[in-house]
Amino acid sequence: MKYLIYILCFLLIVVSCFIGETTILLNEIFDSSTTSYMIFWELRVPRIILAFFVGAVLSLSGLIFQTIFKNILITPYTLGIASGTTLFTAISIVFFPMLALYISGIFGSFLTIFILYFISKQINKNSTFASTNSILLIGIALSFFYSSALMLVFFLSTLQENYSIVRFTLGSLDVVGYNSSLAVFVVAIFLLFISLFHKKNIKLLLLSNDIAFLKGLNVNRVNLILLLTISLAVGVSISFVGPIGFVGLIIPHILRLIYKQSADKLILPVFFYGGVFLVLSDLISRVISTASALPIGVVTSFIGAPFFVYLLIRRNRKTQ
Repeated sequence: MKYLIYILCFLLIVVSCFIGETTILLNEIFDSSTTSYMIFWELRVPRIILAFFVGAVLSLSGLIFQTIFKNILITPYTLGIASGTTLFTAISIVFFPMLALYISGIFGSFLTIFILYFISKQINKNSTFASTNSILLIGIALSFFYSSALMLVFFLSTLQENYSIVRFTLGSLDVVGYNSSLAVFVVAIFLLFISLFHKKNIKLLLLSNDIAFLKGLNVNRVNLILLLTISLAVGVSISFVGPIGFVGLIIPHILRLIYKQSADKLILPVFFYGGVFLVLSDLISRVISTASALPIGVVTSFIGAPFFVYLLIRRNRKTQ
């Protein structure tokens, strides 16, 4: 059964390369003189690669965040990291057009992580992090602040810059060539490698920071390494595709329900199925008949928002 699911996922990825506004003929994708060849290899394949590895980054980041902060609702999106990356990418579009967007995205992501870390240390100086509820509230507050700052950037931008920012904030996987896909592929593999390298440490963090410390784990060091790696991967990913919400929330929780295993054993499944989920969401956005392709962020939000509410209700029932 497990292998059948993997085969179906692989078929979904392959088939999605052929579906879109233009019909791709199989016998033409190897003929460089045809339009199908150009569309398939320069547009569709890079888009699917980008979708897969962005989904993998966001879902694995959500799993690691939920482990570190011990809160099932925490993701790069709810902590404000996506909002921080979006804001600084918008600032780059308006004020520093010569600067590569991924540099601004990484800066916004790192800055948000350092703000969260600093404020949490001030709230609770006797621990690595403040309570998870405090962290979540800090993230929400940062998101509101970043949204207000983004409105100011909108006000100061030209019509063309305004359009670019709006398109970016809705999320888009439109790419030409392999530069963006290659960059996201590299940071995704790096994040996966670091996560697998710290697999045993992640298992200890599932218990508690105190128990992990008593077993000889340098909790501060491991948390910072994981957080900085996630910041790098998420910053690069979002700077290319825009803020895509709820992927890091949906996939880890669904796989926990299916596999019924701890986070350290879900690293590879979450990475893989997170990629497949975003490929499927992208396919849905292209299949729905609209004047233009539906932004990918809209599709994931329609799926993720009700799921977020479901998790809140389920969590409250457990605490009662």
